[in-house]
Amino acid sequence: MERTQWNGFKAGNWQNEIDVRNFIQTNYTPYEGDESFLAAATPRTEKLMKKLNHLFDLEQQFGGVLDIDTQTVTSLTNYKPGYLDKENEIIVGLQTDRPLRRGVNPFGGINMTRKACQAYGYELSDKVEQEFQYRTTHNDGVFRVYNEDILNARHVGIITGLPDAYGRGRIIGDYRRVALYGVDYLIQCKKEDKRKLGMELMDAEKIRQLEELYQQINFLGKLKEMALLYGFDISQPAKNAREAVQWLYFGYLGAIKEQNGAAMSLGRTSTFLDIYFERDLKNGVLTEAGVQEILDDFVMKLRMARHLRTPDYNELSPGIPCGSPRPWPAWARTAGRW
Repeated sequence: MERTQWNGFKAGNWQNEIDVRNFIQTNYTPYEGDESFLAAATPRTEKLMKKLNHLFDLEQQFGGVLDIDTQTVTSLTNYKPGYLDKENEIIVGLQTDRPLRRGVNPFGGINMTRKACQAYGYELSDKVEQEFQYRTTHNDGVFRVYNEDILNARHVGIITGLPDAYGRGRIIGDYRRVALYGVDYLIQCKKEDKRKLGMELMDAEKIRQLEELYQQINFLGKLKEMALLYGFDISQPAKNAREAVQWLYFGYLGAIKEQNGAAMSLGRTSTFLDIYFERDLKNGVLTEAGVQEILDDFVMKLRMARHLRTPDYNELSPGIPCGSPRPWPAWARTAGRW
């Protein structure tokens, strides 16, 4: 399979099947120099950061939560596009329609969502309450399978851990696939997986896998719809570094709109993105200042990721409202230029 968006990359197995690891191993260039080549933040970036820092300050003044949309259940396409500064942003996309505004995700547990709203002076809307009378939430499912011994152990505190109503564990997706292959190819592969699986014995495990594949295909389609709301077509691979960052971020944004895991991790992306930046620098598409601007915008968006949590959760896991990424330099120097 050949794509014009891949011009300049070295050929490998990654072109024949979904294999991001092979793409990275085939194309990345180790960097052993110092940081002298890095460009400083531009005036545009500093202006955006000043605006974002002001919002962070307001959030703290409001007790840690700036605003909550209690009317809308968070999902890929349930919000209008949101921006920090539409005219000046390079990388776009917010979880809701306003910066730092939190959505409600009752799929984890309606009671915990209700308590989280109340803790910050809000009431979950009657609309959402009524909708979830007829749904089995994550918490409902978990407690239905607990036996009496487990319930008693949990009640007296022998077993401790995360508060209820959040996905129990760290969710790490490979959002790089969106940038490298485009969503249409990912859907094509999922459909082929579903076709092959449908030819096998229809036992309980296969039926569950087929349902999961259906949902994956469905939500990949919704991911394209979400990106189109912002004016981007992510059906095809990213053709440059800016698109690679934007496509990857859309994949992550879709995940944190839909999922409420204990920690929603971005994964290791720096080496992958470095390959795109190196190609654009070599071709004169970007300067070091341009690279820095894209990365700065990207990190701003990551720092704006928010889930609605109860105070109990925040006390247990401070600093990871959404599995928050660390500041850029700490995780970007794993390989490549940074």
